[in-house]
Amino acid sequence: MPSNERLILASASTARAALLAGAGLDFTIVPSAFDEDAVKREALRRGDSPVTCVELLAVAKASAVSRLHPGALVIGADQLLATDTCWFDKPRDLEAARGQLRLLRGRTHQLATAACVVRAGRTLWQAHSLPELTMRDFSDSFVETYVAAEGDALLGSVGSYRLEGRGVQLFERISGDYFAILGLPLVELLGFLRDRKVLAR
Repeated sequence: MPSNERLILASASTARAALLAGAGLDFTIVPSAFDEDAVKREALRRGDSPVTCVELLAVAKASAVSRLHPGALVIGADQLLATDTCWFDKPRDLEAARGQLRLLRGRTHQLATAACVVRAGRTLWQAHSLPELTMRDFSDSFVETYVAAEGDALLGSVGSYRLEGRGVQLFERISGDYFAILGLPLVELLGFLRDRKVLAR
């Protein structure tokens, strides 16, 4: 028999919500108010890898929501764009988005992506993925056209692109899990939910 456990997504990400909805999950969105910047600063100070940082953030977000909804299965997730020299956050405005795209063009970066499920403060499942993406050496005029077309939607994405939209035009090579690039290691998450009997086998 299927489990009656409630599912909560501890994220305001429209991309993650779309992935879960598209997969047929019934869930509630309860964004975490957790302070991510402090965790990132401490992770950088310790010399943590991007994967370690996003794993910490995913669990911290889910745990914060789990304290308010202890009977639910809370899905936490986080993503960080990393190059050899720096980590990127979501751009604060469209000018910052333009700057990020110019910095990333012609270069390869990784999207460290992690997800977890927490119930009653206990982490039941975790997974991470590390897709690698190489941007082509596009022109400044392309950047302007792209940012104008995508607008404020870019502000919700690390790296200032949405691969499910026009952002695919920015790339010459992509390697790794497509769903992780969009924000969740979805196949692995669905496997856990089947094992948990939340989804039918």
